[in-house]
Amino acid sequence: MKTLLNALVVLFAIVSVAPAQTPSAAPKVSAATSPAATTTSTSAQPNEAEMMKQMMEMAKMNENHKLLSQFVGDWTYTVKMWMAPGAPPSESKGTAVSKAIMDGRYVVTENSGTFKMPGADGKMQDMNFKGISTDGYDNVKKKFVSAWVDNMGTGISLAEGTYDAATKTFTYTSEMEMMPGTKSKMRQTIKVTDADHRTFEFFEERGTGETKTMEINFTRKK
Repeated sequence: MKTLLNALVVLFAIVSVAPAQTPSAAPKVSAATSPAATTTSTSAQPNEAEMMKQMMEMAKMNENHKLLSQFVGDWTYTVKMWMAPGAPPSESKGTAVSKAIMDGRYVVTENSGTFKMPGADGKMQDMNFKGISTDGYDNVKKKFVSAWVDNMGTGISLAEGTYDAATKTFTYTSEMEMMPGTKSKMRQTIKVTDADHRTFEFFEERGTGETKTMEINFTRKK
């Protein structure tokens, strides 16, 4: 009988499962190393065939992955960003290219454009902007997941979300720490207007309640 390790290797070779979609089933432990070995035997663990079957199920794509596929394509976007509540927003434009990878398990989007940000002198100026997102649906967590990186920081932002079919809206939550000790909670909504338009809205908790800080409107290129 193959060992569990061999079974996992075979599974990875067959379906190319991403680590985020691998269920955290507890491995078998021997009586000699089990913490409960001196008292009672451990509860029955799934056998290798059962674990293989479960992992194969977790690797399958479903309707949630198809929902993300609607974002594949070339887009233009406009951005409004509020630096302070009540202040007029700065506006800028950019382009985005979204591609499906891993047989459609994930959608990777590369964003390029300019951003108006305060310079060292406090005056607003254009800054070149690059950002990349990787979006998917985690069958184990039963949530949409997203990772974001850009050229304006060194961290990786991770978010988890849900989808409301009635309003065609994704809602993600995350935590941001721009500087040490300045963590803030973030909420992001993605409203799908139609096949060619969607709107992102970003809300940040700044200690006095939630504040809208950014709005991005995407239009598919013809």
